[in-house]
Amino acid sequence: MTGRRRIRSTVLPRSLVRPARAGALSAGALAAGAALVAGCGIVPGVTEGPGDDTITVMTWAPEDAGATTKPGMPAFAEAYGRWVNAQGGIGGRPLRVLTCDERDDAVAAARCARRAVAEDAVAVVGSYSQHGDAFLPTLETAGIPYIGGYGLTHDEFTSPLSYPVNGGQPALLAGLGRTLADACGPVALVRPDTIAGDQLPPLLDSGLAAGGHDPSGDLRAAEAATSYGDTAERALEHAAAGTGERGCVVPALGDRTDIFMDSFRRARAEHPEVRTATVLGSVDQTVLDASGGASGPYEGAYVTGWYPEAGDARWDPMKEVVRAEAFGDNRIDPTDAGVQTTWIAYTVLRQAVESLGDGEVTADTVTAALDGGLKVTTGDVTPTLRWKFQDTLASIGLPRLVNANVTLHVVEKGRLTAADGFTDVTSTLQDAAL
Repeated sequence: MTGRRRIRSTVLPRSLVRPARAGALSAGALAAGAALVAGCGIVPGVTEGPGDDTITVMTWAPEDAGATTKPGMPAFAEAYGRWVNAQGGIGGRPLRVLTCDERDDAVAAARCARRAVAEDAVAVVGSYSQHGDAFLPTLETAGIPYIGGYGLTHDEFTSPLSYPVNGGQPALLAGLGRTLADACGPVALVRPDTIAGDQLPPLLDSGLAAGGHDPSGDLRAAEAATSYGDTAERALEHAAAGTGERGCVVPALGDRTDIFMDSFRRARAEHPEVRTATVLGSVDQTVLDASGGASGPYEGAYVTGWYPEAGDARWDPMKEVVRAEAFGDNRIDPTDAGVQTTWIAYTVLRQAVESLGDGEVTADTVTAALDGGLKVTTGDVTPTLRWKFQDTLASIGLPRLVNANVTLHVVEKGRLTAADGFTDVTSTLQDAAL
């Protein structure tokens, strides 16, 4: 993905009591909604206004916010809207796709959510935001489901109106730890010195423990540092701490990982050789390309992700949408996990709407379909998805995490290359000391 991010979290899960759908908007709220149009858009070529059977949804992401820019997600949503309408809509109903620039800003994220309410959206689909605490309360109050968010925040795995399609950071770190248990000597975890960062060591250590490995060295780093020279030195010293085994350094600094790796590149020449490893969100193919490819600091690194590698044939239906409706749109990169997540999220929406038959499509009926045991198939890019009120991982405070599958990639010749198939880390997460 092109955006790398800090991990924000809430300490306590939200109430699991289903909020009631908000009533009709007041005239004042509608007027305020009209003022929210700035930063938001409507799909060109898609129905411009709601009709009796038009389905309105919204997709948001930062579209021009530096390191966290994710324009491919709303761009793909627009392309999907054109594509599905060219086929007659969803169950014969036109799809109206609104987009909103989230700007990696809590105020903007809340504004996008209020626009979704003002426009009577039946769902927010395939979106990216670090600010769950800013937008989820608005969606919950209005009863609007949040389908297939990117998995950035703890809120997305606790809110009763969130329907995540991947395992977020928890699954990625647990899966990475299990891999490193067999491949590394001492492991140094470099993570933000924040409350959210405090949750990362137990996740990585749960995977290490599952493989009989000692816990990682927990190295805190300033979240907004402009250089990580001292932290890189400490990580290298820990990873080469006299065991005779090649150690591993795991930077999990979100959008600051590339800054750490710049410091790490300069410091590593003075230390024994170590291996690096990280998770999707701290690195992707665009980061590898920008950092020097095969000659960059990530060569040989382990990277855990959620989905099959981009060249897998299972992504062909998604790529057909891009070819048909967005050929030449360089905002959309089919290798980007954000675009892939958006495709999966719209797959969920489509199956939820189709399950309603000729019935009314509203936020309430879409939510009822998802809560009613609907099993969503995604062409095997994920396991079959089904959300329950409390799922297996509710015991560790993640009741909405239903897909704990991860994939392992290795950086070879500057390219992310899949090492094997899916690994389910549910049991590993159940043992995490969160």
